[in-house]
Amino acid sequence: MRLLFMGTPDFAVPCLQSLLDAGHEVCGVFTQPDKPKGRGYAMTPPPVKELAVRHGIPVFQPKTLRGGAAAEEIRALSPEVIVVVAYGKILPKEVLDIPPYGCVNVHASLLPKYRGAAPIQWSILRGEKTTGVTTMYMAEGLDTGDMLMKAETEIGPDETAGELHDRLSQLGADLIVRTLDAMKAGTLTRTPQDDALSCYAPILTRDLSKIDWTKTAQEIHNQVRGLSPWPSASTVWGGKTLKIHKTKLLSGVSGDPGEVKPGKSLVVCCGEGAVELLTVQYEGGKRMSGADFLLGHPAPDGTL
Repeated sequence: MRLLFMGTPDFAVPCLQSLLDAGHEVCGVFTQPDKPKGRGYAMTPPPVKELAVRHGIPVFQPKTLRGGAAAEEIRALSPEVIVVVAYGKILPKEVLDIPPYGCVNVHASLLPKYRGAAPIQWSILRGEKTTGVTTMYMAEGLDTGDMLMKAETEIGPDETAGELHDRLSQLGADLIVRTLDAMKAGTLTRTPQDDALSCYAPILTRDLSKIDWTKTAQEIHNQVRGLSPWPSASTVWGGKTLKIHKTKLLSGVSGDPGEVKPGKSLVVCCGEGAVELLTVQYEGGKRMSGADFLLGHPAPDGTL
């Protein structure tokens, strides 16, 4: 099929690559504008743009899709379908109405659960055991369009958001190809979402980082996993921020919430149960094991 691809971050790259590998004609790529990154604030292209340039695909980076100019560019490309994967902009109706086969989105959750910007992280933060990806027709609402296909997967008990992100990006790459195959064959079915079953996955902020040690060990373990690699769960140790990148649930350990147990490993008690801090990063320092950190930073008096 002749398609226009809209996407920006790493998550979208496997989808674009799989569409190219499947022989679809990608007539153009819309992606977010380049942004300054690193210490030198060098202008850096989005990952999707880098892939598109390597394949000689025309790249468009409008600041907005509203106002008519972007819609005219899209009409000139004459796509049969628009595929959208983590683009980062809302598509106005004037764009949604252009392709004859509509606009199809790859969303990293089992809709209608976890509509919004951070479905991967919130599925872990809220202790879900399974998740997946959904393809859907795009509508004017936020992730509210009719569902097309789904692919489901279990969430590992210690899996981080970063690890799950990489797995779901591959699932999405396979699913979008199957979706377009069914679309071309005329066998695609659409299922309306039940809004009563929906929940929202808002954008992550640093306000989510601070650990409340009165919560259960499982809740804290989920927080660490769900906020890895960004913005990271954290606590205060010796007046400075200690980021916690990896934990392990422990049984048979008791104490006051936030109490650091004596020993060679870094174990902290929770409101229920305890966790071992396997990988940490002190303010201004590098990542290290909790045991190594404890050698140079004795446990504080009282609780965290």
